[in-house]
Amino acid sequence: MSNTFRVDGRTALVTGGASGIGEATCRALAAGGASVAIVDVDREKAEALAGQLPGASARICDITREESVKALFEQIGRVDILVNNAGIGLVGSVEETERADFERLFRVNVEGMYLMIRYAVPKLIASHGAMINIGSVAGLVGVKRRFAYCATKGAVVAMTRQLSVDYPTQFRVNCICPGTVDTPFVEAYLERYHKHEKEKVRAELNSRQPIGRLGKPEEIANMALYLASDAAGFVTGSVLAIDGGWTAA
Repeated sequence: MSNTFRVDGRTALVTGGASGIGEATCRALAAGGASVAIVDVDREKAEALAGQLPGASARICDITREESVKALFEQIGRVDILVNNAGIGLVGSVEETERADFERLFRVNVEGMYLMIRYAVPKLIASHGAMINIGSVAGLVGVKRRFAYCATKGAVVAMTRQLSVDYPTQFRVNCICPGTVDTPFVEAYLERYHKHEKEKVRAELNSRQPIGRLGKPEEIANMALYLASDAAGFVTGSVLAIDGGWTAA
C-alpha cells in the first residue's frame, strides 16, 4: 500500500462493520495502520472479522438505541475516524410504503446516524479527526420504487454538508454515495424481491451503471481510506459519487 493513504496509530469506528462495504472498510483501515472497532449487531460476524485484523475489536451496538450508543462511546477512548456505514433498504413507491416501514428506515439510516454523530463529535473535535458517512446515489437522484430509501439517503447528504458548516476546522466530514455494490445487501434484495429471476435482475443491476458492472466493496473502502487519511486534508463537506457513471448519465 502506498504510504500516501496511511492512518497509522489512529482509532476508527465503523458501523455495520461486519459485512459488505463495512467489512471492506474495516479491512482497508486496518491495512492502513488503524486500530478498528467493528460496530455491529451481529456478534458472531463482528468477532470473526476482528480476529482477522490486527488491533481490531468487536463492539456490539444497536445504533437505534441511545443507551447502546452512549455505552459504546463511554467504553472507547480516543476516536480519530468514524465511518457511519450501517443502513437498511426498502423497495416501494410512496403508495407501497407502509408508515411503519418508513419510520423503521429513518430510525436506522437517519436517527441511528444522528446518535452516532452526536456522541462522536466531542471525540472527533479532540482528535481533529475525520467522519465519513456512507450515503447512496439514491440521495442524489430519484430511483424508481425507493421512496423511503431515497428520503433517508438525501438526509445523510444534507447532514454531512451541515456538519461541515458547523465544524469547518474542528474535524473533516464527507459523504460517499455508492451506486449498486456487490454485497450481501444486494443478495438479500434479490432473495426477497426477485427470488425466481435473480440472474435477470442481477444483469439489470449491472447495466444500470454505465460502466456495465456492480461496484466492489473494496472500491468504496479505498475511497473511505483516502478520506480518512491526511492526503484528504483539504476535503470536507464533499459528497463523492462512486457509481460507475450512474449520476452522470
